[in-house]
Amino acid sequence: MDAEGQQVGVMKTEEALALAKRAGFDLVEISPNARPPVCRICDFGKYQYEESKKKKENKKSAQVGKVKEVQLRPRCEQHDFDFKLAHATNFLCQDMKVKIHLRFRGRENAHKDIGFDTVKRFIDALKPWGKSDVAPRLAGRGIDALVNPLPANQRAENPHEKSKLKDLEEEPHDDDSAEDSSGKDEKNLNTPFENLDPAAAEN
Repeated sequence: MDAEGQQVGVMKTEEALALAKRAGFDLVEISPNARPPVCRICDFGKYQYEESKKKKENKKSAQVGKVKEVQLRPRCEQHDFDFKLAHATNFLCQDMKVKIHLRFRGRENAHKDIGFDTVKRFIDALKPWGKSDVAPRLAGRGIDALVNPLPANQRAENPHEKSKLKDLEEEPHDDDSAEDSSGKDEKNLNTPFENLDPAAAEN
């Protein structure tokens, strides 16, 4: 193809190079696996920029509709809550949906209201970037909720820079340790409920 995008037919490499030189452009191979290979006469720097832009747009389009999961615990420490919130905000700002899953363990199952309060608080904190069309619901031994991203022109700017997320990731999180030791110390997993009245838990 020539500089105007018009096909000029099959020719020898030397002829194509001479044609590109006369036009003041480069000879760029755009389909090396074709037989014969397809080349284009154009500015190579501009061609690279356009290809890079296309890849970014395709990557962004591929992310739309994706669902990312964020896991919570009923008694979520503030730092861990903020850490999960930052990631959920980033997902929504990339046009991804966020599935919130809160897990109950042991005696936590007797106090599901605490879990619902945590999930609702998390959804409320995400309102500048997304909304939940359906109320949180019980799913097995946990609670599920889905938050959809707001349109780009309606949502707030993402306040969580990568540098801030990196700092947060370097600190320990409750869920990380819980997942790694999921069968080791059941007593430690339920420490937020150790002062509860057993009779009240049975009711």
